[in-house]
Amino acid sequence: MQRIPMTVEGFRALEAELKMLKSEERPAVIQAIAEARSHGDLSENAEYHAAKERQSFIEGRVAELEDKLARADVIDTSKLKGDTVKFGATVSVMDEDTEETFVYKIVGEDEADVANGKISISSPLARAMIGKEEGETAEVSAPGGAKTFEIVSIGWA
Repeated sequence: MQRIPMTVEGFRALEAELKMLKSEERPAVIQAIAEARSHGDLSENAEYHAAKERQSFIEGRVAELEDKLARADVIDTSKLKGDTVKFGATVSVMDEDTEETFVYKIVGEDEADVANGKISISSPLARAMIGKEEGETAEVSAPGGAKTFEIVSIGWA
């Protein structure tokens, strides 16, 4: 069974989503199905089919979240430190072509949100940076060609 690395915050977010699905969404969709059934003929009842589809989505997501939480390898990033890039590090990088600077925190796949500066441990940029130190460069294959990033700083926030 493959473990899934994630931060404490990411684990809590998945737990909260699971709780919401079980305590709010499930009962609401069951009620919607019951109400749609009361309207008669189910073969042409769009409300019923929409509610059943929603129920299927909810049950699938619940199963997915339960699996991920069971396989979670929760890493408390506040206790990490070091001179090399690894999971949980907040890394400032500079694009060597444009000299633009970006700051990314390396997190688990389910936590990734590039708009908020969080990239997945399995992303090409994160994989290229893992094990590097400040001042080293990471080369990433991109659709437009190879991009080179210099690691400006590594932090552990």
